[in-house]
Formats: sequence, structure tokens, C-alpha cells
Amino acid sequence: MPPVTVTVITKNEAEALADALRSVSWADELIVVDAESTDDTVKIAREFTDRVYVRPWNGYVEQKNYAAELASNDWIFSLDADERVTPELAAEIRALLAREPASSGYRMPRVSFYLGRWIRTTDMYPDYQLRLYDRRTATWAGKYVHESVRTDGSVEYLKNELQHHPYRDISEHLIRMDRYTTLAAKQMHEQGVRATFLRLRWHPKAAFVRNYILKGGIRDGARGLIISLLNSYYVFLKFAKLWEMQTRESGVGSRESGRESGRESGGNQRE
Repeated sequence: MPPVTVTVITKNEAEALADALRSVSWADELIVVDAESTDDTVKIAREFTDRVYVRPWNGYVEQKNYAAELASNDWIFSLDADERVTPELAAEIRALLAREPASSGYRMPRVSFYLGRWIRTTDMYPDYQLRLYDRRTATWAGKYVHESVRTDGSVEYLKNELQHHPYRDISEHLIRMDRYTTLAAKQMHEQGVRATFLRLRWHPKAAFVRNYILKGGIRDGARGLIISLLNSYYVFLKFAKLWEMQTRESGVGSRESGRESGRESGGNQRE
């Protein structure tokens, strides 16, 4: 059976970390890479493993790839501090590894506990995550947001769920939404995506229809409505911030062009 290393990256995760690490006690090795936490994160991590490393934050992709490089084993399971591996998922992973995996990576459904209930509707579910992978043929890639494992080999799906506790409440959801939409807008801007009037008007509406109707949010009552509206707002906010970025850039460009024109005009007059 190929041994597996569980990697976790952290930054001030003292409240959630112990439960996450307890859920992967079945792993052959556990590595925690901490980004200079100011709470008890490192202390808690060292109660579960002596493979705890502290380094400056270099982004999700670099931190996760660094953790994988430290591993003694080629098979990696990447876990976030707000996630839990259920006994059923752990058993499925061990059974898979016992028969020599044929693929380079494995996705699993992720279910989120939010607003007092496990949510299995909207964009929150099944929210497949590729977390089990062979580092010889796979690595983390991405930029500011939506990092993911890219693999040269085939990818299969596991059946059992990875549990996720994303937000304590709506207030925390909104705080994170503000941060992530800024990063998403920056990423789109650098990729040359434009925030047109039609995108600002229709993409949020399409997101609401997808979440509330097509992905069953309507079945979750008030929770489904709230999540669908928040997901729609997320889409609106990232495009609004993208519009702000390109407008600011355009304004700066216009002012600089005006100043250059003035200098040239003044120079001609002096001549």
C-alpha cells in the first residue's frame, strides 16, 4: 500500500485546526506549514505532529506546493483547516491506496455546514475537490484565487464526502467575500477580462437562477434563498470591482495622456 502524507497550510487557525488534524489520524505522515500565525495554531499543530514548519505567506499555491515538497511520500492528501475527513472517506482512501491507484488524482464531493445545516444544494454542493494526488504527476496551480491541482494523468471521483465548515455566520461570509472578490477581480483584470455593462447586469442574475432554481436552492427554504442571493452578490461584486479597476486605469491613462499633450503643446509654443 502506498503511504500517504496529509498536508495542511495554516494562518491563525487555532479554533478549527485540532478537529481537522484529528480527522486525519489515519495518515502515514502529517505536515503543517504555518504562515507565521499569531495565535496558538503552531502549538496545537505540534500536539499532532513534529513536522510543523513556519514560513512567510507566499500565496495558496506556493504554500501548498511547498508542503507537498516536504513530504516523505508521493501520495498527498491536501486538507484545509476548516475541513474534516469523515471515517467513510478515510476508509475509501485507504481501500483505494491498497490496490495501487490507477489515476494521478482523485476528486471528492465536499459538503458545507452553513446556517445550521449541511447544504446539499446551490453552488455549495457537490463542490468537487481534487485533494488526493500523486505529486510525481500533479501539482498545485493558479494565481490569486481558485487554486487547484493540475495533473498530467487521469482523474477519478471518490464517493464519500469531505466535510467543510466555511463560515461561522453571514458576517464572516461577507468579510471573506469582500477579500476574495478583490482577488478575483485582480486576477480577471490581469487576464484581460472586461467588466461590460451586460456582464454587470446579467451575470449576477444568471448566478441566482443557477443557484436557486437549477441547483436546487429553492428546496432549502430560507437558507437556499440566502445562499443564492449571496452567491449572486459575489458575482456582481467581482465584476463591479473589475469595472472599478479598468475605469481607474482608463482615468489614469486619460490624465497622463492629457498631461503629455499639454507638455507637447507648451513646448511647441515656446519654440
